[in-house]
Amino acid sequence: MAAPQQTAIVIGKYRLAGRPAQIVLLALLAGAIAWIAYLRPSLSNWPVWVSMAGWVAFTAYWGAAAKNSAEAKRSESAGSRRVHEILVNVALLLLFVPVPGLRQSFLPHTFARVADGLTIQAAFFGLAVWARLHLGRNWSGRIEIKVEHELIRSGPYRILRHPIYTAMLGMYVGTAVTVNQAHALLGVAMVMFAYWRKIRMEEANLRSAFGPRYEEYRRATWSLIPGVY
Repeated sequence: MAAPQQTAIVIGKYRLAGRPAQIVLLALLAGAIAWIAYLRPSLSNWPVWVSMAGWVAFTAYWGAAAKNSAEAKRSESAGSRRVHEILVNVALLLLFVPVPGLRQSFLPHTFARVADGLTIQAAFFGLAVWARLHLGRNWSGRIEIKVEHELIRSGPYRILRHPIYTAMLGMYVGTAVTVNQAHALLGVAMVMFAYWRKIRMEEANLRSAFGPRYEEYRRATWSLIPGVY
């Protein structure tokens, strides 16, 4: 049985894992919330706080779900994983942190726009949970081939090869619609690049692991968006 994955922070040759890493991450999260509170003190920004709470809930669920991941047989390099983590985390900060010169609205200031943004975020949160439940012990934050790795074709995987990535992109878009400032669009663009890069690497890895079975699966499914890509 594989050991549970620990929370870890890696900066260059320095690595902090387990409870100390969790404490540092919580402190960073508290600092980020305090900074945003300083920049956005008005209660009229409640949609932003609701969206942020959704991301906190997602992070908590994802961290708990990671504990049942199977042991890896083959994995991407630590350097490659760090590149992805930097891209998605900077993108997440760009969703919320007001950037001077990038605070212009790109959609009308209406309640319908706020409701649409929060609904999109919640719907794709649901897709992420659905996909994660079907992926089970085959899930990993890294690009990996697990011991006794299975090619999952149930649930959303019947149509999409990367439904979790679809869900992540959808959540970013939902938050960008809710926040409605140009810096959030920059965050969406950055996370799109991050997952474009990861999909290319992951598809090559799965093709190597499953051969013709994966090619047949590719021909029968879409990567991220049914009928589009």
